[in-house]
Amino acid sequence: MDPQPANPANPGPRTPDPYVIASVRAALRLRRRVFVLRKRSLLQPGVGSSEGPGALRPSCSPGTLRTDLAKPKFFTFDGPAELEPRTPRKRRRRSRVVLYPEASRRCRPRAERQSRAQRCLLLLVAIVGFQVLNAIENLDDNAQRYDLDGLEKALQRAVFGQPAAVSRIMALLRDYLATHVHSRPLLLALHGPSGVGKSHVGRLLARHFHAVLEDGALVLQYHAQHHCPEPHAAQGCREELARRVAAVVAQAEAEEKTPLVVLDEAELLPPALLDELHGLLQPQRAHQFHNAIYVLLSGMGGAEVTRFVLQNASRALAPGPDAIVAEEELRTRLQELLVREHPLWSSAAVVPFLLLDKQDVVSCFRDEMAGEGFFPEQARAESLAAQLSYYQVAGREFAVTGCKQVVATVNLL
Repeated sequence: MDPQPANPANPGPRTPDPYVIASVRAALRLRRRVFVLRKRSLLQPGVGSSEGPGALRPSCSPGTLRTDLAKPKFFTFDGPAELEPRTPRKRRRRSRVVLYPEASRRCRPRAERQSRAQRCLLLLVAIVGFQVLNAIENLDDNAQRYDLDGLEKALQRAVFGQPAAVSRIMALLRDYLATHVHSRPLLLALHGPSGVGKSHVGRLLARHFHAVLEDGALVLQYHAQHHCPEPHAAQGCREELARRVAAVVAQAEAEEKTPLVVLDEAELLPPALLDELHGLLQPQRAHQFHNAIYVLLSGMGGAEVTRFVLQNASRALAPGPDAIVAEEELRTRLQELLVREHPLWSSAAVVPFLLLDKQDVVSCFRDEMAGEGFFPEQARAESLAAQLSYYQVAGREFAVTGCKQVVATVNLL
């Protein structure tokens, strides 16, 4: 089907040319801009006049407007002298600061305002300082309850020839009794040969704690030969010891005190009792078992102590750094020996008691004579001490049995 020819008499709607529209718009904008510039030039005084800045233009012809519009009036390259002077700006007068009297000040200046965070920080520092001071006072109160200074004086006065052992015992007690809350009990293991003062120290400790705690039930003294003389009854002895220790620590926990358990002749304890003591020292036990002091008095390791003192007689007992090194060496060797016997001593604070020389034995005689009502004469005490046996090493004399026979000898007077 052939297409029909277009009708020239009735043409369709024609689309306007975009270039024509853009030109018309540009012309309108230029016309509007010229109108605005003309209006501004009419309102500005002195423009295009030589009569001064205040003169007005009398007339405005089209030729004049074309000339004025052709001249640049807004951006010129004239010098500073050709520019018309500007009217100086009027400075604002600052208002004076109004200060209110101290009694009626409504708003404090910012320099005097304090931050709330600073106040909270000062309050926190005060609270922490008070807590620390209170804790220190509580530590002092807890240590003063047991009168450790009096105990140290009593041990130094009544125990002869063992200054290092007494110092170590007091240091351990001070460190443990500084607070009431502990993670495990304190086990003091006093070891040495016969007659050097181990049992005497145990009796002095029991007497002192009995006096300061004001309750004899908080001090437990256990003798192996007396409480468990038959080895075949070890299981019954173990149950009895566990029951007695549980009663003591429960009462001490109720009264917020630290009990004392003294076990004499620990070398005669059967393995079942040693196992029970080892279980009492474990941190898995109840918290009331952690607050207790155990003192083991044993002659186990006495031969090792005797051998060490005789081999190191020149440096072991002389005051100075050599004596400290020798004591530490002896303590290490003694603990290694005891751990091979039972693991109980692995968690113990071992305190070795050394041999006593002849002068210490003389002091034992004088003290015993004064206690029995005899005059403590020095010559008589020396004569009684000369009857005992001694080790002769490096010009020194060490008693074989220590002060063990002093009581029996004085009773014969």
